[in-house]
Amino acid sequence: MKKLFYLMILLCFGTAYGQSKNPRYQPKPYVEISHPEWTKNATIYEVNIRQYTPEGTFKAFEKHLPRLKKMGVDIIWLMPIHPIGELHRKGSLGSYYSVKDFKGINPDFGSLADFKNLVNKIHSMGMYVIIDWVGNHSAWDNPLAKQHPEWYTKTREGKFQPTPWYDWDDVIDFDYNNPDFREYMTGALKYWISQTNIDGYRCDVAGFIPVDFWENARAELDEIKPVFMLAEWESRDLYKRSFDMTYSWTLWDKLKQATAEKKGAPALFEYMAHDVNSFPFDSYRMTFTDNHDKNSWEGNQFSNFGAGLEAAMVLCSTVNGMPLIYSGQEAGLNRSLAFFEKDPIVWKEHQFASMYEKLFKLKHSNQALWNGKWGGEMERVTNDHMNSILSFYREKNGDAVLTVINFSDQEADATLDSEYIRNSYTELFTGGTLIISRDKTPLKLKAWDYRVFIKNK
Repeated sequence: MKKLFYLMILLCFGTAYGQSKNPRYQPKPYVEISHPEWTKNATIYEVNIRQYTPEGTFKAFEKHLPRLKKMGVDIIWLMPIHPIGELHRKGSLGSYYSVKDFKGINPDFGSLADFKNLVNKIHSMGMYVIIDWVGNHSAWDNPLAKQHPEWYTKTREGKFQPTPWYDWDDVIDFDYNNPDFREYMTGALKYWISQTNIDGYRCDVAGFIPVDFWENARAELDEIKPVFMLAEWESRDLYKRSFDMTYSWTLWDKLKQATAEKKGAPALFEYMAHDVNSFPFDSYRMTFTDNHDKNSWEGNQFSNFGAGLEAAMVLCSTVNGMPLIYSGQEAGLNRSLAFFEKDPIVWKEHQFASMYEKLFKLKHSNQALWNGKWGGEMERVTNDHMNSILSFYREKNGDAVLTVINFSDQEADATLDSEYIRNSYTELFTGGTLIISRDKTPLKLKAWDYRVFIKNK
């Protein structure tokens, strides 16, 4: 906030005090792409079609759309929808990420017509849809391996290979040094946009693929329609001309330290500092307590965050970034889903659904929590329990939110340094009122407790 204030002062009065007029010294925005306007306050939801329903089909999933709309979901991200390879398959059903045909539909999920109908249904409800794109590798029995073996990397013996250093034995690695392959893959990306009207992609291991490929692909896709691109990566170079959003793996790691490892609020300070100071202001970061990787390999949200899970959920929904829900989280999913076998989610009423509904409603209506340049910078609010309590303030166009979270298993009688945030606030979950009229404001928090205060107008 202070940085933005001083920048405005310099822009207004810099010339009078001798500020250089040389264009090479003028600050320039790092992000050069334009985010679709509808993403400014969006949330995102990851759909595991195989496990979502007993049927595991597009048609069966459609029945859940009204519930997701009510919860405040804006972007539906579908895990890979393509046919799965059979050669060297893992498990009986295989991995979604072993793609046999980049322009095909997994018959277990339905037909191309079923998929188009799902896309149309999502759009009719005012939501958007992206699909998972696996551009780094293919299944061993993808026809490309026989038609164009030169499009793949090889071992010293000249044989196909999984991505080096990984145990991805069910896939073989592409070679992006081949211009013809780049043209093919860009055409396949354009196919789904033009033929099914999807709104973009989540791109698997995006950092393993050259940035210049992504930059060109984004430009060609935007010529068809404005798209939204999510990278499974965490790197600022992808924001410049290719991706709207990257993963925030770092926040997940720091949250686990703060909760399960009981390192408290200080575990998160470095993340907050780097988000404000090292990531471009107009970048989007996807924040989450669960996704298919963490659910499959790490455990589940309950085992990863324990008693601090709700505190972690609240932080992910109020920090800078776009909050993600993974399939079943809102139903209190308390186990890891099988990745290579059928393992349907057990759907039930759970308090997490109402929590997300409240948090997402606030994100939609309060500009302080909007994404990228549309939202407010995170401003640190210090307190006298910094080893346990994280507190920060965001403000934009008169909207403001104060988040206070106790990342400890001990009750705290805390005092906030509140000189610059004096106002009347309403707490999101309790409806209670907080009047801040002094430089110091007392606040009592139970173990793992949280407060989201909304500035009254």
